[in-house]
Amino acid sequence: MTAAEISTLALEVLALKKSYGDVKAVNGLDLQVPTGQCFGLLGPNGAGKTTTIEICEGLNTPDSGTVRVLGRTWDRDADWLRQRLGIQLQETQLAEKLSVLETLQLFRSFYVSGRTIDDVLDLVQMGEKRAARVGTLSGGQKQRLALACALVGDPQLLFLDEPTTGLDPQSRRQLWTLVEGLKREGRTILLTTHYMDEAERLCDDIAIVDHGTVIARGSPRTLIASLGADHVIRLGVADGAHPVAIADLLTIADVTSGRQTLTGYELRVSSVQAVLPSLLAMADTRGIQWSELSTHSATLEDVFVALTGRELRDG
Repeated sequence: MTAAEISTLALEVLALKKSYGDVKAVNGLDLQVPTGQCFGLLGPNGAGKTTTIEICEGLNTPDSGTVRVLGRTWDRDADWLRQRLGIQLQETQLAEKLSVLETLQLFRSFYVSGRTIDDVLDLVQMGEKRAARVGTLSGGQKQRLALACALVGDPQLLFLDEPTTGLDPQSRRQLWTLVEGLKREGRTILLTTHYMDEAERLCDDIAIVDHGTVIARGSPRTLIASLGADHVIRLGVADGAHPVAIADLLTIADVTSGRQTLTGYELRVSSVQAVLPSLLAMADTRGIQWSELSTHSATLEDVFVALTGRELRDG
């Protein structure tokens, strides 16, 4: 890799492997994150996302493979890297009896240089809570404080591991606004999330991981286009019955692909208007009662299910 290529990549992972006993958590994973992007790492529980992130953060060690962070490696440049990274874990346990100000003063003391505490408090909109004890904060406020702790060193690369899990919709959107502001500053962000609307809104590029390896890569729009379908139709059937073979549904014009589910069928289609009359006619001819018939525009979650056959939240 040339010096020019190193300068354009905030993170490079090559042939990464990590096992726990017989379980291969990461199995030959490759990943490149360009500088200045918000990059999404998606996948179901157990796909290897968190292990990969922990290795990139220097919190875990690989069995084999190469990890370059900001062009450096953890075995040679750990102190240098720690001064330039910001990390928000899935769950950040902060001392509940410290105030917000004292917490940020503690984290700021870890860095040689960085942002002022007042600047960070303004950024995460918590100036009015500077004297409040951590234990009195709401869930959304604690997440914003955790983000502030990750930002106080003014990082070049920011790791956000499922930062909005468990938050109410308003708190989620507040954090989205914060991340969008960081994007406008040109920061590099590596984001993991289970929320597809979050990934579509925030991420410039996405890698979908399953069984410890990358199975798809591209922008949200590119990944959705890869389905070859603009819409998804879901059909529900009563009592778990499947009165028609999925092969018969796939013969309908403008149905590009589909699958049988536990509760019915899921069809990916290029035209809802063309397919619905055929579905209703089939139901009338065969005496089928659909317990549910819904449509939606194709999403990243549909891409994942099409690739793996598993919902994003499945273990």
